[in-house]
This record gives sequence, structure tokens and C-alpha cells, in this order.
Amino acid sequence: MKKRRPNLQDIADEVGVTKMTVSRCLRDSSKVSPTTYKKIMAAIDRLGYIPNKAPELLANALSHSIGILVPSLTNHVFAEVIRGIEEVTEAHGYQTMLAHYGYSEEIEEERIANLLAYHVDGLILSESHHSERTLKMLETSDIPVIEIMDVHPNPILKSVGFDNKQAGYEMTQLMLQRGCQQVVYLGARLDERTKLRLEGYTCAMTERQKQPLSLLTDQSSSFSLGAQLLNKAITMYPNLDGVFCTNDDLAIGALFECQRLGIPVPKKISVAGFHGHDVGQAMEPKLASVLTPRFKIGQEAAKQLLASIEQESPKKSTLDLGFEIFQGGTI
Repeated sequence: MKKRRPNLQDIADEVGVTKMTVSRCLRDSSKVSPTTYKKIMAAIDRLGYIPNKAPELLANALSHSIGILVPSLTNHVFAEVIRGIEEVTEAHGYQTMLAHYGYSEEIEEERIANLLAYHVDGLILSESHHSERTLKMLETSDIPVIEIMDVHPNPILKSVGFDNKQAGYEMTQLMLQRGCQQVVYLGARLDERTKLRLEGYTCAMTERQKQPLSLLTDQSSSFSLGAQLLNKAITMYPNLDGVFCTNDDLAIGALFECQRLGIPVPKKISVAGFHGHDVGQAMEPKLASVLTPRFKIGQEAAKQLLASIEQESPKKSTLDLGFEIFQGGTI
């Protein structure tokens, strides 16, 4: 049986004010004193209160909708994931409610609160690290949550993905085996998965007694950014003979820039990416990349979520769908 969500009266009782005062505060904070506002907001965080945008009579019924949070709507990686999710949900009569959070933990918190307000039956999240308030809201909502794109050892409920650190390690190892002496890691956004791939790269370099070198930025990935980072890396490390990029966007930009500069790939500089986008596989030479099962991740996440919605007490689990190292013609 679902837990009862905290309501306005619960907050009022916690603070020692009337329900009307709480309602007034949430509509317009200037209508209450700063002290009362702070007490009410603290109680909201403590109790994990979620605004209710559905009629009370429907609050305990299934909405046959699930929420999906992705970091970006322009990222090809998540387009494939969403396609996999909706192939399963549509066949089972479920609607999807999509939100993006721009790789921001604070915005993720806001988006989750909004989705929960519509009483979605479950959530698929693209991160494994969340704010304390997000975790409290998810606990209060008592709905199944699937975390995707990584294999977190202790998920909220279930995780479906692949080992980013191991993938970073194996690609770097291959580049070194193919003769690279100074590989530089190029990273953007600096989200958790980028950091895990960097850890894998660092482990592989250290094992071979090579100096780990990286160029990192919090900018959004793009072909032009890949070209910029490649130029900067050449200037900083004139002996570099390989770049391992956190995604294919950066890698394709770096490859194009090598071609523009007349640098032979892979003879002088090897280039590797991550995720195996179609454009990289259609180029000549084909881009070396870590091939990830994005469509299948979406399918499996949706299957596990729908199964968990129907179970009384679903158990925690992690599903590792693996990855493939594609050598292509650039290393």
C-alpha cells in the first residue's frame, strides 16, 4: 500500500500555524513573516512535501504515466534512450512525461517535484547522484525509480546501464596497446559519467606508468568545442599522439580539426570517442568509440519500471548491459 503523502495540514501542525497560513505562504511568500516563511520551508524539506496538482480523489489511483528526466534534449545519446523507453511504455498503455535539467542537481530537484505533483506512477532518472531534498521527495512519494546510464552499486531502487569507468579504462588501454605514448583526455560538462570515464583513463595510464593528462571544461559538448580542445591540447602537450574524448561530439570535432590542420589520423594522432553515434561510424576513417546500448537501456529501464509498479515490494537490483570497444580507423 502506498504511503500517504504529507499535506498542507501536516506542514501546519509541524510549524504550529494554520493550514491557511501555509497555503498563503506557498502562493505568495510576502504574505507571511520572514521567520514563518523559513519555518514553513524547513518543514517542507523535512517532510518531503510535494504539491498536489491532481484531484484528491485520484491521488491514490494509477495515472498510467511515468516521468523521464534527461540532462539534455539535444543530446543524441538520450534520444535513443527515450525511443527505447517509449517502445515499451506505449505497448503497455503508459504515457511519458519528459523533463530535462541541464546537468544541474538543483534543476533536477525542481523537475522531479513537478513530475511528482502530477502523481506519475514511476520515474526514470539519468543520474545516480541527487540532492537531499530529491531523495526525501522520492522516499515520500513511494514510487519505483530506475536510474540509468551507469551501474550504481546502491541505487534508489534499480539501475540499468554500463560501467563508465571500465569503459574508459579499456579504451585507453587499447590506445596504449596500439602504440600511443601520450594520450590526453578531453572532457566537457563534467557530469558524473565524464568523471568516471576520466577515472578509468587515469587507471590505465598509471598502470603503464604514463602521466595522465586532461583538458576539462564545463561547456556543452559540440564539434567546435572538440576542435578548440584539440588545438589547446596540441599547444600544451606538443608530444601528444592520442586524444580520448568523453563523447563522440568532441572526438568528431577533434578529428575534423586534425584533417583541417593536415595531421594524419591515426599515424600522428589517434582519436577515440564515446557512445558510437552513427555519424562517427559513417565517416572515413570510422571513429574509434565505446559503443553503448542506449536503445536497450531505455527498453530495459521501462520494463523494470512497469514491473516494479505492479509489485508490492520490488527489490533493489543493478543490470549491467555492457559496452563494446570499436577500434574503427582512428587509432
